[in-house]
Amino acid sequence: MTVPNLADFYRGGAVVIAGGAGFIGSHLAERLMALGAGVTVIDNELTGSRKNLAGSPAVTFIRADVTEPLPPLPPKPAAVFNLASAASPVHYTKYAIETLRAGSKGTENLLDLAEKSGAVFVQASTSEVYGDPDIHPQPETYWGRVNPVGPRSMYDEAKRYGEALCAAYERSRGANVRIARIFNTYGPRMQLDDGRVVPNFIAQALRGQPLTVYGDGKQTRSFCYVSDLVDGLLRLGASDVRGPVNLGTGDERTILDFAGLIRKLTGAQSEIAFRPLPTDDPLQRKPDNTRARQLLGWEPVVPLEDGLKETIRYFQKVMGA
Repeated sequence: MTVPNLADFYRGGAVVIAGGAGFIGSHLAERLMALGAGVTVIDNELTGSRKNLAGSPAVTFIRADVTEPLPPLPPKPAAVFNLASAASPVHYTKYAIETLRAGSKGTENLLDLAEKSGAVFVQASTSEVYGDPDIHPQPETYWGRVNPVGPRSMYDEAKRYGEALCAAYERSRGANVRIARIFNTYGPRMQLDDGRVVPNFIAQALRGQPLTVYGDGKQTRSFCYVSDLVDGLLRLGASDVRGPVNLGTGDERTILDFAGLIRKLTGAQSEIAFRPLPTDDPLQRKPDNTRARQLLGWEPVVPLEDGLKETIRYFQKVMGA
């Protein structure tokens, strides 16, 4: 294993981040700037906001839709990161067609850019390609169990198609492709009430509302802090690793246990409000991180409670404003 030297790879190079005004993308832009890269963000602000980039004033921001012909971008980027997609249930349900187009035409446009410039292309895929898995934890060799016409299909299938498109460009055109399968990630700059469990629970607890738990709460998730996830993306981009790589934490919790932790950290007395489990909601979700550990030297390092404290402080500030 040769651990990538991030500063050597990114310093002084141009990097394009599609979807860089979103939650993960803005943290990625911030870290790349700290490494000395020249960062250009392209985002249509459908679900992201350039306000997320306020801490990185040297970032070049271009408001545009990657599903349309791309505007002028750096001619020879060292890397192109594709995070252009709605990622929360609220957003990809509201913007179903836009989500499918981002995963298809948007990914194709960005792959063309990377291929022509010789850039590394990093596709931000998702653990949702595994669907409701019957293998646990999920290794990259698992093909998944996904409902192609279900209420989550616009997101799941857009990401699965995006992976297939990356593989086709790599095989037929020699594109320099990396695929990250991102598991549940949380941290500052998530949006309130976006349908994901971390912001939902924190917002409800801070408002003194009941915490909404779907099903019996025994379903599991593993939560990775955003700085760890960004480190994994950067290592993957600077590596020569082929094939999908899981990026997530092995710290698996039931939703009920997680609700209890949120109540403890916020001091809330919120009750639990049980609701029916949504269709196709996975009952288990935890990555097998063997490839990331062996090939990238990557392991999450931020303990869940520490990351949640930072996230709670962020939401307290947002809600106070």
